[in-house]
Amino acid sequence: KCQGAARAQWLSARKAELLPAPYFHVVFTLPPAAAEIAFQNKALVYALLMRAAAEATMTLAENRRRLGAKIGLLAVLHTWGQTLTHHPHVHCVVPGGGVSLDGTRWIACKPSFFLPVKALARLFHRLLLAGLEAAFEKNALCFLGELAPLSEPRAFAERIKSLRKTDWVVYAKPPFGGPEQVLAYLARYTHRAAIANSRLVAISDDEIAFTYKDYRRNGRRKIMRLKPEEFMRRFLLHVLPGGFHRIRHYGLLARGDRAERLELCRKLAAANHPVEEPTAPVCEDAPTAKIGAASLCPDCGALMRRIGVTPPFRPRPFHCDTS
Repeated sequence: KCQGAARAQWLSARKAELLPAPYFHVVFTLPPAAAEIAFQNKALVYALLMRAAAEATMTLAENRRRLGAKIGLLAVLHTWGQTLTHHPHVHCVVPGGGVSLDGTRWIACKPSFFLPVKALARLFHRLLLAGLEAAFEKNALCFLGELAPLSEPRAFAERIKSLRKTDWVVYAKPPFGGPEQVLAYLARYTHRAAIANSRLVAISDDEIAFTYKDYRRNGRRKIMRLKPEEFMRRFLLHVLPGGFHRIRHYGLLARGDRAERLELCRKLAAANHPVEEPTAPVCEDAPTAKIGAASLCPDCGALMRRIGVTPPFRPRPFHCDTS
């Protein structure tokens, strides 16, 4: 269940694909009214969710007013919340930069800023709803039980209309500190089940207790107790359709010529930051010593010489008269 060996092998391959750029973590979440449609149409809507998240990110990045570059990303589907309820969302790990639209240079995003989240959310929700409408037109959606009325065109149109007015949650976390943090994150979010064994507190014939984070209370850790049958019901909510790939690569990271694309990215990124020898002017009477960056004037770039030493300032002792 821990998938430790598979995770280690997968991470080793991903390590070789890391680019010299900051990495951002972007999360796309389905609102409840769309999530219940997804639950009855898992293969179709989960794939649509991942594709809409990737397409929204890549389309906005190609906009010249934003980044103006072709990017890549890795997407991981999760269907659970902390209490094992149905909560489909996609975690995306995105390099903070991409190849210019003409393929000649590397364009890096601004430090600590990837793309505007509100614009990303609007495009994501427009793409996903368009995908749902297209699937409905092809009779590819199934509606059972309480959702059976949605099989009628008018009822489905009303559901789509209400979803257009709903706020769709997309948020971007600050960039990772480095490649090690990226890999640590991937290890935590990729090959895992809905609940880890470490969260199980107690198991008996009558009750199963496990820990969870209450994000409405600033992530405070609490304990939930469920009947075994309810625990199993919730756990089985997250069984994916056979053959479904919950980890997918898009754009520059897509399968095919990925190695060639990554090599181009590294080449262009290196060209943006060439390593050059210092060419600062040096005074004729300066000593022939090894020049370090700290020895050069930050204004003119010339070699600085020591002309004196200023002793540290020490205030005179203060005596308080207590008589």
